[in-house]
Amino acid sequence: MAVSMRDVAATAAVSLGTVSNVLNSPEKVAPATVERVHKAIAELGFVRNDAARQLKAGRSRCVGLIVLDVGNPFFTDLARAAERQAADNHLTLLLGTSDDDVDREHTYLETFDEQRVYGVLVSPVGDDLSRLEALQQRGTPVVLVDRNGENTPFPSVSVDDVAGGTLACTHLCDTGRRRIAFVGGPRAIRQVADRLHGAREAVSGVPGATLEVIDTPALSVLAGRAAGEEIRRRPAAERPDAVFCANDLLAMGVLQALTMLGDVSVPGDIALIGYDDIDFAEAAVVPLSSISQPSRQLGSRAIDLLVAETTRTDHTPPRHVRFQPRLIVRASTAPAAPA
Repeated sequence: MAVSMRDVAATAAVSLGTVSNVLNSPEKVAPATVERVHKAIAELGFVRNDAARQLKAGRSRCVGLIVLDVGNPFFTDLARAAERQAADNHLTLLLGTSDDDVDREHTYLETFDEQRVYGVLVSPVGDDLSRLEALQQRGTPVVLVDRNGENTPFPSVSVDDVAGGTLACTHLCDTGRRRIAFVGGPRAIRQVADRLHGAREAVSGVPGATLEVIDTPALSVLAGRAAGEEIRRRPAAERPDAVFCANDLLAMGVLQALTMLGDVSVPGDIALIGYDDIDFAEAAVVPLSSISQPSRQLGSRAIDLLVAETTRTDHTPPRHVRFQPRLIVRASTAPAAPA
């Protein structure tokens, strides 16, 4: 039979209310009494029933986080920072990955809704936010992560990805490159679309520069390798002289494909830049230039916004935190040799 709080109270010779205070507000109880109650808990092997406590409160102390791809170190770092910040607020993080799949994202949202989570942090797959709106209307706070929410009813923490795309392609043009390829997809992912938009803006302002778009089915090393192999198979005159990848995983795959046979040089023949500045970028066989975004700050600020959202009134507009990306230059984008 499970040990109850009444059993603990009887063993410690205190009231049921005192046991409750020791578990929830120990500062209200004399230190000697706290010690006596904890001794009784240890002797009896008591485990508190958080499910019942949360049912009574109407909300759990768990936060649901849904990212696009937990295998991407950018999202791993973001989740770790969110977890630390959640713990500082006496919250527990539940992590799910949508794998860029709307149905999978919806499954997690339904699960978190059923669990009556404290709130949801989500990097949405597409632009249809109706399910998030329904969740919010049922009383569960929602914060958009790595997505600008200025035109939505949700607070958000994001990076200016249009500016990031502009930074990347401006840098490639500044090194003398003119035939630029953008590798990324699916374009339904807002971050991909914004980075491409920024790339187009940069290239449109440079005389003689062109931008080719190579769509990928995923933001993975494997998808990047396939794109890189397609580029390498082309005659030299038909290849781009620079490639901007929508994230570093794609860029690492492209780098592998271009250099595996030694017939294409990076950056001699093709300059290459990625996005996210994950730890592996600097450690690549050719250190990878990248657009850096503050993954850890995104995660911790998202928790701050969520906690603030639980006390926001209907008349207070949601807050939006937006970071600016930074260009990190490494060997993969060394200037082109003079013609």
